[in-house]
Amino acid sequence: MENNYKMVAKTFFGFEEILAKELQNLGAQNVEQGVRMVSFKGDKGFMYKANLSLRTALKILKPIYFFKANNEQALYKGISGVNWSKLIGANQTFVIDTTVHSEYFNHSEFVSQKCKDAIVDQFRERTGQRPSIDKVHPDLRINIHIDKDQVSVALDTSGNALNQRGYRTATNIAPINEVLAAGILLLSGWDGQTDFLDPMCGSGTFLAEAAMIACNIPANINRKEFAFEKWNDWDNDLFDSISDSLLKRVREFHYTIKGYDKAPSAVQKAKDNIKNANLDEYISIEEKNFFDTEKTSEGKLHIVFNPPYDERLDIHMEEFYKNIGDTLKKNYPGTNAWMITANLEALKYVGLKPSRKIKLFNAGLEARLVKYEMYEGSKRTKFQVTTDSAE
Repeated sequence: MENNYKMVAKTFFGFEEILAKELQNLGAQNVEQGVRMVSFKGDKGFMYKANLSLRTALKILKPIYFFKANNEQALYKGISGVNWSKLIGANQTFVIDTTVHSEYFNHSEFVSQKCKDAIVDQFRERTGQRPSIDKVHPDLRINIHIDKDQVSVALDTSGNALNQRGYRTATNIAPINEVLAAGILLLSGWDGQTDFLDPMCGSGTFLAEAAMIACNIPANINRKEFAFEKWNDWDNDLFDSISDSLLKRVREFHYTIKGYDKAPSAVQKAKDNIKNANLDEYISIEEKNFFDTEKTSEGKLHIVFNPPYDERLDIHMEEFYKNIGDTLKKNYPGTNAWMITANLEALKYVGLKPSRKIKLFNAGLEARLVKYEMYEGSKRTKFQVTTDSAE
């Protein structure tokens, strides 16, 4: 289709495959995985849909120009090769975000400054006026990526990173990123077909993302704005049409989603955030210490949680992680439990053998997402029954 163009969805390490699957399910063309990114093709309507829907994308960029540069003169000339007046007016504002992996350019700030000079000089020469820089609410957000001597110029379609869903107004210490939470849930196989529990729910991020996945609610439907709403070709009617069509695909949910936290302040924050997300009909949150709880539901239970790290809260690491393992083993039969931790040493004390380990990064720290399978009765009994019935 002639109106289709290439876009790039940025993501976290380890989420490339599930982001590619999300894009394919949405109807993207030419989906290709990279490192912390997935490229694809679509039209303007699909760009709106991708920003509204994608759970594991941090940003969606629209590349508009490529050139080579190995010095500042070549960089200035290359940026000057774009007709910026087609994208922004002299009375408008812009900002430049730069990523540099190059022996020719050492500082991203220097690159941003040089690119800004090229843009404003072009306007001055043609109109005698120039657009201004606005780092908070620019009319146009420009992304410059330099790898060796390859320069990519892209428009940031999203604006603020897409983990800023719009529902989380109250947070605790070091809350988990919403995109990271959604990706962990998808990696864990969560599909809304069982009961769900986050036993250390903090500000409720896993709960909100779990409910949106279960009900097929678009990830960013609560978001206040996207960068593309300030573009010259912004189509409000098309955006509303796409939003409406996505909301028509919301599905019923027939199980329970529960959150526990032993801190009253965390419980209140989680409740506030869940209400902001219009998800309180699906989620219940209680003030409970996980170590004093047991499984309350029949059938399979899906647990996902982010236990506190010892550097964030005053806990005794060895005892705390041992209690996690003991509680799961004794009180939660018939459960698949997934836990992410950046405290790799602490995993030794859980006392359970994980059936899966996935390397991820949480707030820049190397982490592991681990899965523990709790059988009904002991594992030995389970296999004994299977063996006996086979004879």
